Amino acid sequence: MDSKDPEAGQAGQSLRDSFAVFLKIGLLSFGGPAAQISVMHRLLVDETRWLSEKQFLNALSFCMLLPGPEAMQLATYSGWRLHGVRGGLMAGLLFVLPGAAVMLALAWLYAAYGTLPVIGALFLGVKAAVLVVVIEALLRVSRKALKGRAHWAIAGAAFVGIFFLSLPYPLIVFLAATYGFFTGARGAGHVSHAAEVVRFRSTALTVALWLAVWVVPLAAVDLLFGSSVLGAIGMFFSKLAVVTFGGAYAVLAYMAQAVVGDFGWLTPGEMMDGLGLAETTPGPLILVTEFVGFIAAFREGGVWLGLAGAVVTLWATFVPCFLWIFAGAPYIEWISAQPRLSGALSAITAAVVGVILNLSLWFGLHVMFGTVTQRQTGPLTLWQPDLATLDWRVAVLTALCGVLMLRLHWGILRVLALSAALGWGLATLL
Repeated sequence: MDSKDPEAGQAGQSLRDSFAVFLKIGLLSFGGPAAQISVMHRLLVDETRWLSEKQFLNALSFCMLLPGPEAMQLATYSGWRLHGVRGGLMAGLLFVLPGAAVMLALAWLYAAYGTLPVIGALFLGVKAAVLVVVIEALLRVSRKALKGRAHWAIAGAAFVGIFFLSLPYPLIVFLAATYGFFTGARGAGHVSHAAEVVRFRSTALTVALWLAVWVVPLAAVDLLFGSSVLGAIGMFFSKLAVVTFGGAYAVLAYMAQAVVGDFGWLTPGEMMDGLGLAETTPGPLILVTEFVGFIAAFREGGVWLGLAGAVVTLWATFVPCFLWIFAGAPYIEWISAQPRLSGALSAITAAVVGVILNLSLWFGLHVMFGTVTQRQTGPLTLWQPDLATLDWRVAVLTALCGVLMLRLHWGILRVLALSAALGWGLATLL
């Protein structure tokens, strides 16, 4: 796959065209993985048609199995699919770096001046637009992924399992994959394209190379600065990069407990502020790790050590994603060409619909209401919003964005700009 001309993708587009599209994806990647995946689907499948629906959904299912931010990994795979390793690096970096730059600036302002109420005003409308983007993603993906009663049942069971029963996401994926594997032989149908030949020696070299890229700089930091917080940051976030199965929200609970309770790097309030900043800035939600790394190092040595802490955190968090994708991407087409494995991927994709519905409701509740209480009733987990805390401004802006995007089919950038301007006006004047 990597031997092809890196300047021309499978659809014949230039690397410059791809750069522009992936930069747009990076700049518009607000609202967590559901919204980010929907942006990629809209730009890469619906508008440019650079990826087919099957390629996109197979890659999405594969990325959901990996540790780390699945949306960033999906972007990396998409770039790799079009332009090889060069395209994968470009797409992955463009997905992360815009948000990382914004988060670094916000973390520095937070460390220097405290809380930032102006951020809430600026991004009030962005949250409303993102909620509609998430809903649009749910509609688009469900129409493509749910092809029969079995897939609808899997999606419904996945939603109930994760939203009401708080089942671990890896367990949901495992159960869906197991069902799809054993029913795939009779349901996958004839595969018309030939499977791509994968050379295991090439995979081993890829793993060795990217493992060295990941580990050697962090080992050097630990050797040179082991007595400072940088060594601890590198070690902790490298561990986090390997165990981050279950999506961003599952990871954040574990990370927050360790950062606040075990290391004492942040207070609970600061951790929530960091999460709020990550929710309202472009890029994967896991960029909150950059906030944590900056604040932890800033407190020990000021701005420059804080900057080093942010860089170490980003390296430990995102370099492993390139390892997983560049080693595993050549196998996605091969997997999809095997009836049983293809059936497993199709079942996982159906389960992803339930996961997106879960994220949609979770995000919608927390955007619309100021207070949402989690209650446990036997085995059931219930999210109860305080109706008195309904933010009518978000409700109005969400309804407006829904009409503009779902009925009038306005573009994402246009809706985001209008909603952000209206949100800033409402937050400032009222």
